[in-house]
Amino acid sequence: MSNDSIIEALKPVIARLKQMDLADTATVRASLAAEFPASGPVFTKLQELSVAGLRDGWLCSREAGASRFSRVAKADAADGFSIDAVLLWGDGPWHKHLKGEVNCMFAIEGEPEFCGFKPGWAVFPPQSAHVPTVQGGQMLILYLLPDGAVEWKQ
Repeated sequence: MSNDSIIEALKPVIARLKQMDLADTATVRASLAAEFPASGPVFTKLQELSVAGLRDGWLCSREAGASRFSRVAKADAADGFSIDAVLLWGDGPWHKHLKGEVNCMFAIEGEPEFCGFKPGWAVFPPQSAHVPTVQGGQMLILYLLPDGAVEWKQ
């Protein structure tokens, strides 16, 4: 297993996202939940690959604060969306989503919520910002950024 397997598994999601306006977060989230439900083959494959990568140590190999994280792909390797992974069990670093952010989220321990979202999909609009927070356990999150556009607090 490798980053390439996650990139390949995300291809249908990315193809769909390229047709959507991330400013309309409710529609994007509802579409992702309908087309790629947590019980469906794409989401299940992503979860299997991500959990295996975490277990094998190549995914989320760096640690800081209440998180472990790693880059899966730069935007040019994943059809215009950067892909990163984070295992989060508290607060992460503040950042701004310049062109939006899409999160594919898996429960690892407990009953975690990411910024109020249960496992599944979360979508943040362009120009939104937050301190990513997981409460109630640990969550493994694949996050996709159009053009890799993000601003981190210095």
